[in-house]
Amino acid sequence: MIVVAGEALIDLVPQSGVGPPTPLLPARGGGPYNTAIALGRLGDRVAFCSRISTDAFGESLVERLREEGVALQLVQRGPEPTTLAVASIGAGGSAAYTFYVEGTADRLFELPPELPPATRALSLGTCSLVLEPGASAYEELMRREAGRGVFVTLDPNVREGLIPDADAYRARFRSWLPHVSLLKLSEDDAEWLGFDVRELAAAGPAAVVVTRGGDGLTALTRGGDSISVPAERVEVVDTIGAGDTVNAALLHALAERHLLSRDAVASLAPGRWREVLGLAARAAALTCAKAGAEPPYAGEM
Repeated sequence: MIVVAGEALIDLVPQSGVGPPTPLLPARGGGPYNTAIALGRLGDRVAFCSRISTDAFGESLVERLREEGVALQLVQRGPEPTTLAVASIGAGGSAAYTFYVEGTADRLFELPPELPPATRALSLGTCSLVLEPGASAYEELMRREAGRGVFVTLDPNVREGLIPDADAYRARFRSWLPHVSLLKLSEDDAEWLGFDVRELAAAGPAAVVVTRGGDGLTALTRGGDSISVPAERVEVVDTIGAGDTVNAALLHALAERHLLSRDAVASLAPGRWREVLGLAARAAALTCAKAGAEPPYAGEM
């Protein structure tokens, strides 16, 4: 089983071709939430670990998890409101967000006593590792599970507007790397963090995967190898959820090949890396060809 831990929220997405003022359509989202949905659609055994509101938005978020086959035993519930993210779609379909997070349910996540014995991997990232007090609980979960040998993936998915102290966040991010088996980040994330990607690859993870938008994906290994694949060409509607789909596709490809261990990823041959990255590139392209975070099903791959 793969456990995905982090926030579930509601994206308010502008409807194209309507307005002004442009109506905002609510869509279920959040980086970890999208990753869990994508894994479910690809056919993996997946559980979501979070705190979700009992309001109408929260009920809808939980219902979608159930419909997509995502296990719910690690989902905490609370009466606090659901986080909202207002999206703006720029040139080329890129998305930027304004967040409404004060007093919301996912900020009050508490460390679960244990994960299911069948857990093989833990995926974390995005807002959940920024917003306290939940961020400290997610960080403790990361350290605990890494300490018992679980394969840990991290996608910082930096949301600059939510980070009050950039230097403190960068230092905290650096402290996570020894506990991370696979780090995935975008070129924009790497630039904002101010770290050389090769430096990150040497700081603990078995490998770092960098998403480069229309230029594809690159894996950098601890041993110094660099393996790239091009992006698949599609007519982009928007990029919402594309990075989250990459997370899921990487985990799916590694699980399918029985490679969910730090040693296995560290020793992965370039040809195998191209297979894994190629699958992730295809999954991301299929997501970009649809409006909103709609990752592909296994049959579409």
